[in-house]
Amino acid sequence: MLETLISFVVATSILAVSPGPDNIFVLTQSIVNGKKFGLATVFGLMTGCVIHTTLVAFGVSTIIKENENLFLFIKILGASYLLYLAYQVYKSNSEILISTENVAQKSTIQLFKTGFLMNVLNPKVTIFFLAFFPQFLFSSEISTILQFYILGFLFILVSFVIFGSIAVLAGKVSTYLKQHKKTGLYLKWAQIIVFVMIAVLILI
Repeated sequence: MLETLISFVVATSILAVSPGPDNIFVLTQSIVNGKKFGLATVFGLMTGCVIHTTLVAFGVSTIIKENENLFLFIKILGASYLLYLAYQVYKSNSEILISTENVAQKSTIQLFKTGFLMNVLNPKVTIFFLAFFPQFLFSSEISTILQFYILGFLFILVSFVIFGSIAVLAGKVSTYLKQHKKTGLYLKWAQIIVFVMIAVLILI
């Protein structure tokens, strides 16, 4: 149980720190408007994760109760999706582009709403949760719904700490990325390894 949760936290940490639309958006907002505005964006993004966790928790838990074979099919489908994500990352450019041009100034409330809508209206997040979370169910005694919420809480906590750090340390993060051009390449391969390892563990 503990090993599974630690593996989940490690995988989530690598994925959260890897450059993507969400953390780059947080970084640019923090650079342009200040850390308070970056943190407002982070709060919005993490609130959206609660919605996705709920959808996956109740949806998958119902499937498990009704048909375990169908759940196995979902896990295999999840593994396939994770391999697809690994391939997409492999094809992508490892260069981290940070542009603060034409970044409109918004209030903290507006940025919270933007972060929330960016997350909750993105169907790819639900698909990712559906592929990622079931692989880390850790107990046959605890209800599946509760396990999903525990995983969701850990995902949100880890992501909040990393995204929040990006917001607070935006200037230093930006300077570091400009000075260490290969960081994007290292994070790219770390992301690929996480996706492939989880997918392989499901399939073997």
